Amino acid sequence: MMSQNDNHARSVPVTLGLLLVDGFSLLSYAAFIEPFRAANILSGAQLYRWSHVALHGREAYASNGARLVADVEVGDAVDCDTLVVFAAGDPANFVDEACFAWLRTLARKGIRIGGVSAGPYLLARAGLLGHRRATVHWEHAVALEAAFPDVVLENGLYVIDGNRMTCAGGTAGLDLALSLIEQDHGRALARRVGEWFIRAEPRSPDLSQRVGVAARYGTTNRRLLPMLAAMEAALEDPLPRAALAGRAGVSLRQLERLCVAELGAGIADTYLAIRLDRAAELLRRTGLSVIEIAFACGFRSPAHFSRRFTLRFGASPSRSRR
Repeated sequence: MMSQNDNHARSVPVTLGLLLVDGFSLLSYAAFIEPFRAANILSGAQLYRWSHVALHGREAYASNGARLVADVEVGDAVDCDTLVVFAAGDPANFVDEACFAWLRTLARKGIRIGGVSAGPYLLARAGLLGHRRATVHWEHAVALEAAFPDVVLENGLYVIDGNRMTCAGGTAGLDLALSLIEQDHGRALARRVGEWFIRAEPRSPDLSQRVGVAARYGTTNRRLLPMLAAMEAALEDPLPRAALAGRAGVSLRQLERLCVAELGAGIADTYLAIRLDRAAELLRRTGLSVIEIAFACGFRSPAHFSRRFTLRFGASPSRSRR
């Protein structure tokens, strides 16, 4: 990356390539690119410029139906220092070998490659995240971790590992952009850009993407919080109730009473609901088979999984996916 002095001495703007995969999130795209536009305005100089890349042709469609006109398409020559892939939806089902080969070619040329929201999943499929630290939108984390165990997956807002950048998407794109602006042009300009977008305080890149366990489950009970965190962390191989009681630091009988009083269900039913909710999420967001999802969520029998899922959601896993 160029230093602040390099940028000023050469008077050459940093160039960004923005690959928009149909179904990308408009919010994730805008949160990332708008700070660079603001940096140009506030500095009175063209510090950054960018071009848009579509997969095929010269148009890309956001998840809300908005259409963006691209400058080039995948496979064309693109003038950029950094290429960022924006994707959402179901990245596990995205198969475009020409796109993957093009990304690898850019990486070999020394171009920094980034991914936003589901974009990191596409980078992993292209073979660009092996043994790298990375993050991805939390909805895709389980699928990415299962498909690419060599990726060192983190739960933060964004990760910069050498010439790879990954970002969880949503408003986290703003945090990544401000970090890059600060690296290129100093903290003062990054702060002014942040204020432009009503971002009063910087957010750490390793800040968790989701609200804490207490907010998700509506309890602040200091005994239940470690139990719930342990349940979320052990879906494929569910922990026995005695082990959960050990995490909570109370007897099994006490923990059972606490669960019913605070959560409205016993230990087993609470754990089952967490596993089934994750299964429903995987059905919506990944291309994993029903059997793969059943095993990933701790069900050793697909038939048992299907019965439990149907009881909770009123439809079988396959019908729910359709």
